[in-house]
Amino acid sequence: MKQAVIFLIFISAFFTQVSAEARENSVQKYINQLKQDTLYTNAAVSIMVMDEKGRNVASWNPDMPLLTASTMKTISTGMALRLLGPEYRFTTKIGYTGYIKDGVLNGDLYIIGGGDPTLGSRDTVAYPIDSIFGIWAESIKLAGIATIKGNIIGDERYFENEIIPESWAISNLGPTFGSGPSGLAFMENTQEFKFVHSGVEGDAVNIVGTYPVVPGMIIENDIKVAPKKSGDRSSYHTTDLARVIKFSGTVPADREIIEFTGSNKFPGVGCAEEFRKYLLTQNIKSNALSYDSRIYKVAPYDQIKVIGETKSPELASIVNVTNRISNNFYAETLFKTIGKTITGTGSYDSSRVAVLRLFKEMGLSSKGYTQVDGSGLSRQNYVSARFFCKYFSLLKESNTFGDFFKSLPQPGGPGTLKNVLTDMEPAVKSRLHAKSGSLSNVKCYAGYVERQDGGMYYFAILTNNYSARTAQMQVGIEGFMKELLK
Repeated sequence: MKQAVIFLIFISAFFTQVSAEARENSVQKYINQLKQDTLYTNAAVSIMVMDEKGRNVASWNPDMPLLTASTMKTISTGMALRLLGPEYRFTTKIGYTGYIKDGVLNGDLYIIGGGDPTLGSRDTVAYPIDSIFGIWAESIKLAGIATIKGNIIGDERYFENEIIPESWAISNLGPTFGSGPSGLAFMENTQEFKFVHSGVEGDAVNIVGTYPVVPGMIIENDIKVAPKKSGDRSSYHTTDLARVIKFSGTVPADREIIEFTGSNKFPGVGCAEEFRKYLLTQNIKSNALSYDSRIYKVAPYDQIKVIGETKSPELASIVNVTNRISNNFYAETLFKTIGKTITGTGSYDSSRVAVLRLFKEMGLSSKGYTQVDGSGLSRQNYVSARFFCKYFSLLKESNTFGDFFKSLPQPGGPGTLKNVLTDMEPAVKSRLHAKSGSLSNVKCYAGYVERQDGGMYYFAILTNNYSARTAQMQVGIEGFMKELLK
């Protein structure tokens, strides 16, 4: 009887193993079919699936580094959580120089940035800016200040003065997804504009509202009214070289009110100016113009007396937003914060050095990995599918893995995977937790698949340089993920 039980256990384990191998072979079989598909043979492709034992379950060019697009965010967010911890909060301080006499500050007021990416953000994860301004104003009142004889300074020195990576394309600098990090951020480093027009073809379209206001900003507006139903053909250009922005193109006559949000390369002075206007509502006056630390001769930190501070939401919440909706600005800030924390310098170069140090501590080889920014917007990021799989496997052993894993979107759920695998049962497709990435002629997915037996696969599928439409490539990519979920 005992021998029979042992035999049955052996047979059960054997068929379980055979069944698992059959499922895994079906993934490789599907990949082999992709190898015959001209959509993929005419593209650059790197695919790998790894199991918890580090075994290569299925692959195609697993060691070929390719453009990552937003799958790069999994590295920025995972390393930020590992280094800083899920409860980490960014700090913004209020301080002053000079002296206070009879309610008058004979000196400058400083908003000292600490890299908080949520300051002034419209996202639900952020604290309302009025409440933040209220806390700052209360600190000023408690210090006995009723009038500021000097200026209000937006101090951005926490990070180096490089608000955009040098590898970003100039066409990406104007849109909101091209907002780079700064030591003192505001409204995710964007700027809102409101336009109105007469409806008469050929007439000018006028700007009637801007937020935040950037003192000294020159706005060149050449937008004209076009015929009805002609579509929005306007464009917005900006850089961090000068306080100049340019609108051009046309908007249709049937769009009476136009609201536009673009990237703001001067967020520190924008924050200072909006706070200056808020202080007026609290009967606290200062000089008429605000400044930032890029053009104003700022005092050394040890000469600024700190009188108050506010903190951001916890890092776990920020990471959740970063991965779920693919927020480039948050990812860039986290990447620079890694460099600032490890090296003391908040630059892109220091951040690259810092991440490599973290990899070394994890026992992770950097072979197949090149990272130049935090979000994946740069076309100089190259990572292989094998590197992603090894990274995910080691990250799973971290005590911060739970927060990272929860931040990854799932098909059908909120976030960037909402419309992925729409024809699959929710209970099945919810076992996939991954980050997507898209650029022109680039489509990628990387993450985890929970197995039915309780285990987990690590996977990455990176497709670059394809000539087909992305929708056509998506069919094969989703077919791969379906096989992985079986």
